[in-house]
Amino acid sequence: MSPKLWLPVILVVVFAGATDVAGAYNRPPPQDTLIESLAGDSDPTTPQQVHISLAGENGIRISWITNTHTLPTVYYGISSGKYDHSANGTISSYEYLTYTSGEIHDVVIGPLDPNTIYYYCFALGTTHGYSFKTPPASFPIKFVISGDLGQTGWTKSTLEHISQTNYDVLLLPGDLSYADMLQPLWDSYGRLVEPLASQRTWMVTQGNHEVERIPAIHPSPLTAYNARWHMPFEESGSTSNLYYSFEVSGVHVIMLGSYTDFDSASDQYQWLEADLQKVDRNKTPWLVVLVHAPWYNTNYAHQDEKESVDMMESMEGLLYKARVDIVFAGHVHAYERFNRVYNQESDDCGPVHITIGDGGNREGLASKYKEPQPTISAFREASFGHGEFEVVNGSYALWSWHRNDDDESVQSDLVWIKSLVSNPACNKLVI
Repeated sequence: MSPKLWLPVILVVVFAGATDVAGAYNRPPPQDTLIESLAGDSDPTTPQQVHISLAGENGIRISWITNTHTLPTVYYGISSGKYDHSANGTISSYEYLTYTSGEIHDVVIGPLDPNTIYYYCFALGTTHGYSFKTPPASFPIKFVISGDLGQTGWTKSTLEHISQTNYDVLLLPGDLSYADMLQPLWDSYGRLVEPLASQRTWMVTQGNHEVERIPAIHPSPLTAYNARWHMPFEESGSTSNLYYSFEVSGVHVIMLGSYTDFDSASDQYQWLEADLQKVDRNKTPWLVVLVHAPWYNTNYAHQDEKESVDMMESMEGLLYKARVDIVFAGHVHAYERFNRVYNQESDDCGPVHITIGDGGNREGLASKYKEPQPTISAFREASFGHGEFEVVNGSYALWSWHRNDDDESVQSDLVWIKSLVSNPACNKLVI
């Protein structure tokens, strides 16, 4: 099955220069546009867009696409070129207007040992293999966080900087490819991130640019996202790929959906309430949540949107009672870190909210902030970059944000964060 291009596509990106804000980097002229080939490998059997994700306890999901039929089989082992195990999975595809995707392969392998390099391939005797490293069993563990990536020169810089961090798991709070209904851009995005996403687990949630609905023509939203980026929702008791949770190395991570129902009568709300009740803070002392649309935001961009305001009104109380440590968000194309906050006020038992929608998208930076800076906002800057969340033990984690300065990664914000369960004033869970 060959993918059909439903109209000719040329990816053109215009960068918006950053307006000076207090302490911000004075950005040079825009980089050249990054134009990814839409054709891919000429051999239709060649695996492409390979990426991996966590799948239940000690499992890894491997996903890839071919432009013709090949078996959904992964061969793997702990020695390069020696594959002692194999696993089979499923094949699917989707249609969007006149575009038909290639064959999407989805295979879960395991159980796997922690902190171990595994080698894998999709056909025995192939000259091209892959490898990945599983996360550690416990602390320390390093997460990389970057939202609103897209496919630009700044995206390329961000990915290069991330590749140098020796991270264990990447968390992406929405807006992946910026395909915006041009389906071949999902393919070019998959090829762009494959060098990283095939070696470390990428855990993602959806953003507004994944909502590719055309009323009366293609009314189903998030078709491409759900087909291409299968997350472990089944393993966490969720009925939707748009919200799920997973546990890794002493951290319980909840990925919420800003673009599906979230009121108190919704399936997502009911699932979240049940998932929080299952969290064992003795096993996972850190509790982290990701959304796309930020609940706290002093940037003029994306103010008063229902995905932020209404979702916060519905769910903030649940997160506060469960003593969530950190809430990461994207959507606003800038960086901002808040002090611990609840109900719009400083609260030592509330989460740290961090907006990190600055991966490198085509729409440019959101450079205008409200003045004066509210006391709940600790640090803000309109620059592209990425964040690193190093969980050292059950009590302390080091958060740092690294902006892209002329393709150099510069650490610009650094703070130690103490888990709420290690704070005597907050460690009584009240959910």
